Amino acid sequence: MSFTLEDRWAITDLLSMHGHLVDDGHLDRFEDLFTADVVYDLTGFGQEPLRGVAALRAAGWALGADNPVAHHVTNIVVTAETDDRARARSKGLGIGADGTCASVSYDDVVVRTPDGWRISHRTLTPRRTPLGGLTGPG
Repeated sequence: MSFTLEDRWAITDLLSMHGHLVDDGHLDRFEDLFTADVVYDLTGFGQEPLRGVAALRAAGWALGADNPVAHHVTNIVVTAETDDRARARSKGLGIGADGTCASVSYDDVVVRTPDGWRISHRTLTPRRTPLGGLTGPG
């Protein structure tokens, strides 16, 4: 088996599906996106990483009305590591109910499972300063 163009498409679809499922309130379908033991790293937001789909689902429900009303994933770049493992980097935009907008970078490890590609590790990095905080060449 080898990493194919179809694998890239499947991973891109996987990352794109996240926003649809969350925005539609289908947190019960997180197994379609994540491995059962997923690590969802929120340390960039001053929080401990969430471990496992159940913890991720509970956190989503606990946020309730503070969840963004729209998640948009863009600029997906997939890099194969092996036939069954890849890294994906993408940008995320979240739109709040009050119209505010926030940006993150997603750094994902995706793995091939018997049910298809799933995210096994996701790191969210908030984007708060232009140019990644750099002020000049160097």
